[in-house]
Amino acid sequence: MASVLFRGIQTRPFLLYPSALLSRKNGVLFCTTKCSQSQTATQENQQTQMKVSPRTHTKKVEKILHDYEAIIGIETHVQLDTLTKAFCSCAYLYGSQPNTNVCPICMGLPGTLPVLNSKVIEFAVKVGLALNCNLSMNSKFDRKQYFYPDLPKGYQISQFDIPIATGGFIELDLPTEYGGGHRKFGITRVHMEEDAGKLLHSGNGSYSQVDLNRAGVPLLEIVSEPDIRSGLEAAEYAAEIQRLVRYLGVSNGNMQEGSLRCDVNVSVRPIGQLEYGTKVEIKNMNSFSAMNRAIDFEISRQVDLYSKGEDNQIIQETRLWEEGAQRTVTMRKKEGLADYRYFPEPDLPEVVLSEEYVDNIRASLLELPEVKRRRYERMGLSMQDVLFLTNDMNVADFFDATIERGAEVKMAANWIMSDIAAYLNNEKLSINEIKLTPQELAELISSIKGGTISGKIGKEILFELISNGGTVKALIEEKDLVQASIPTLLIFMVNIKFIK
Repeated sequence: MASVLFRGIQTRPFLLYPSALLSRKNGVLFCTTKCSQSQTATQENQQTQMKVSPRTHTKKVEKILHDYEAIIGIETHVQLDTLTKAFCSCAYLYGSQPNTNVCPICMGLPGTLPVLNSKVIEFAVKVGLALNCNLSMNSKFDRKQYFYPDLPKGYQISQFDIPIATGGFIELDLPTEYGGGHRKFGITRVHMEEDAGKLLHSGNGSYSQVDLNRAGVPLLEIVSEPDIRSGLEAAEYAAEIQRLVRYLGVSNGNMQEGSLRCDVNVSVRPIGQLEYGTKVEIKNMNSFSAMNRAIDFEISRQVDLYSKGEDNQIIQETRLWEEGAQRTVTMRKKEGLADYRYFPEPDLPEVVLSEEYVDNIRASLLELPEVKRRRYERMGLSMQDVLFLTNDMNVADFFDATIERGAEVKMAANWIMSDIAAYLNNEKLSINEIKLTPQELAELISSIKGGTISGKIGKEILFELISNGGTVKALIEEKDLVQASIPTLLIFMVNIKFIK
């Protein structure tokens, strides 16, 4: 059995394991495995990426779907921003040298016992409440059995039949440039689990090295209902999940760091058919725009097979998105449902929530994106303004603080969305990193509205405040920027005439 399971392992000089599974390269500990031909499927020659406008791309897919309906569900893995891992005291720091944030527990060594990080439960309850879910007051952990090189224990601690949250929903607004509209998507479940390690593939694809820094990092898996109907809706759903976890402070949600990862299940069926078609899973999407394009490509591929009468060629499989070639390719086929042989985790007690505990967390929740959007709408802002301001919680907080200090709502929104946003984009800064304060922006708007200074002078002062700080009043006096009013100019001219 052992020879079967470890077939393909490349033996290197070892350090800890007698089976010679580990190697040290450049002073860093690695576990190295050979890659099979199937693992290098994505290393085909890539075509030049086509430049197609998102609007044109969306219209093309809408035309293809005239006689068909796409059914899409998303499994989102959110890496929790805790100080330590889920079941041990190791920290996780993205970008650390491989295998430097590990211990016997997260390496899965015999005789070790996990201890649950209580912050994981708190964050899970926060997300469950924010997604309008029903919380399980008594839940448990389970062992999900499968063998993979970056899963040192040979199983993953997860939740199976009693997840911590079920039956919720999330609401969002589509961008106005795509026609706008409000959407509501169901949430099947939210459950806690631990992350696996990470495989680092060699340049020629002949072997892979295992970094266990990520092993044991706490995750929340958020599973949607199959309510999504297009790549655009899927991308906006994922973006709203990212926005939500950032607002809650439970994760940074950075896709490029793997803090938010989405696996998408796509199937199509003729309009009017009740049965779902064969679903295909898509992986390897590292941006929301890539998710949009990957799903729309897969929809087009499946509709094309249906239209040719070759829908039997659509099989249950996992496909990878190739960004360069702008297509999905087969990664592995699924003959049937995987037998993970779940059973209750014997080394961890049940998770029991009290009403008081849940109520305290509910009371601590800040205003969430959907509530904030509706509030901004009631202020009279357009949906374009609303979506821009609420996308980043720090920008929304800055806007709120500005109007609390008396600034006119639309003028505050315009200044933030135009000149301030342009500066932030050019300098690659966040709004918290500039020296302009909400108080001074409100004062600047008031000075322009009251006629003390012109809009042109206001821009000069704005950039001075952003770069160097200070106050509007001091800058006006220092640079003698007061704008003379028309009556004042007339009186001045009359006095000169009389003097003559």
